[in-house]
Amino acid sequence: MPCPIHRPSAPARATARRSTFFATVACLVAAFCASCGGGGGNGGGSGSAATPAPSAPANTTVSSPTDVLMYHNDAARTGQYLAETTLTPANVNPTHFGKVAFLSVDGKVDAQPLYVSSLSIGGKPHNVVYVATEHASVYAFDADTNTPLWQRSLLGSGETTSDNRNCQQITPEIGITATPVIDRTRGANGVLYAVAMSKDASGAVHQRLHALDLTTGAEALGGPTTIAATYPGTGANSNNGVTVFDPQQYAERQALALVGGNVYLGWTSHCDQGVYGGWVMAYSADTLAQTSVLNLTPNGSEGSVWMSGAGMASDGTSLYLLDANGTFDSTLNAQGFPSSGDYGNTFLKLATAPGLAVADYFATFDTVALSSQDQDLGSGGALVLPDLADASGAVRHLAVGIGKDAKIYVVNRDAMGKFNSSANLIWQEIDGQLAAGVFGMPAFYGNTVYIGALGDHLKAFPITAARLSGTPASQSAGTFQYPGATPSISANGSGNAIVWAAENGSVAALHAFDAGNLGVELYNSNQAGSRDTFGAGNKFITPMIAHGHVYVGTTNGVAVFGLLP
Repeated sequence: MPCPIHRPSAPARATARRSTFFATVACLVAAFCASCGGGGGNGGGSGSAATPAPSAPANTTVSSPTDVLMYHNDAARTGQYLAETTLTPANVNPTHFGKVAFLSVDGKVDAQPLYVSSLSIGGKPHNVVYVATEHASVYAFDADTNTPLWQRSLLGSGETTSDNRNCQQITPEIGITATPVIDRTRGANGVLYAVAMSKDASGAVHQRLHALDLTTGAEALGGPTTIAATYPGTGANSNNGVTVFDPQQYAERQALALVGGNVYLGWTSHCDQGVYGGWVMAYSADTLAQTSVLNLTPNGSEGSVWMSGAGMASDGTSLYLLDANGTFDSTLNAQGFPSSGDYGNTFLKLATAPGLAVADYFATFDTVALSSQDQDLGSGGALVLPDLADASGAVRHLAVGIGKDAKIYVVNRDAMGKFNSSANLIWQEIDGQLAAGVFGMPAFYGNTVYIGALGDHLKAFPITAARLSGTPASQSAGTFQYPGATPSISANGSGNAIVWAAENGSVAALHAFDAGNLGVELYNSNQAGSRDTFGAGNKFITPMIAHGHVYVGTTNGVAVFGLLP
């Protein structure tokens, strides 16, 4: 999966089940995100495409619309925060908006910060920002005062964080890389799920799943759980027909997903080095017991789950991901699935019940050649679109994925297209509109998909009749150097929409654009001299908006932006 500049060679949005208390907010956003549910199906294995599920499937995470409990805001990974009542295109400018605080922590912040509103701690309500670090710590900060509420190390006794495993992709240490996920309904006070990597005094590497009480940081639900797995196969790291998960060979980079009572993890390699396969695992959100395991290349090798930190997307039933370079069996069975079950470099739909299984997939006609050139899909993240009516009025369930070949792939989630050696048989393909590949993921708002490719302008592709425009309707004046940008959107329902994007570099920057016209830059953090600067960039970080503020992870903390006093 990794490439030389990215790393060495190597939803329908799942609508959160809300209480009656939040019904009015749901009505507010319904006008432009109608029926944010969609096709799914439990698939049950490598068979024909699954039957679509009803719209608006229930999710397990109950929250306030003001919460940000997972990467890119929702299970579909749209990146839209629709309850922003403070920040508007009128006040986000260098005169009224800027850096207002900095949350110092003990390591790099590769994970996106998360936000919980009105959480009772010590008998008092707090709005809380959660920050995870590569030093294997989790912090809780009061979002109103920016003061620490608690800090917890997820290292075992006598342990340190992992070294970088001779790979500069996650360096100098590996602790908590993936964005955690929060469930306010579990445990006594709600829990934050996180995966930490560590090394003991003998040099053995450990990966553990933790569930932390939101109010204290204490371990909850009987955790942590040590991560181990086996899966039938003769591929990488196998013995007697069984492949074995080796914790030192992997990092949990992609954001955690919480769907249907399970926490889902996916694993990437260290710079395409060593012997590895493509592992996805499920753990009970109630007990942290492992409930299912899937190796995406059980009889081959590679095929890791990277997606530049973007998490597997979901429509509330199935999971969607872009798998990295690895073995793909171009010999297909009668149902059109790889004969040996190897899915390297594919756009995947995974069934989650009764256990993990490939329900459908799309592979480009030249997938094997692209894998051999390290030009795979796996650099980007999958985006699940809301239900969309085509030109005939038929409702379509679509998803978007973009990798290193700079082509925009729009797939029908009910029939993704599988593999054809002559052509890509998918819903829509857009070529020649991006300057380079995507090392992050798109965002969706207001019937528009926003994409920030490597070295490219941030671009807006409107959707009409369930098809993306063949050319962008607007784009930013400036470009974003490696790795490009993963945009996020703030809006107050259907109004005051702003697109936010972090720029990497020796001097990083936060940018804000008018969502209706990306040519209008409202603000960037380098416009006011040194007042709003926050140091060097941090590659794949995604801005998080909540509570009238924008949070940007850095190499030693989180920069907080808001209206100036």
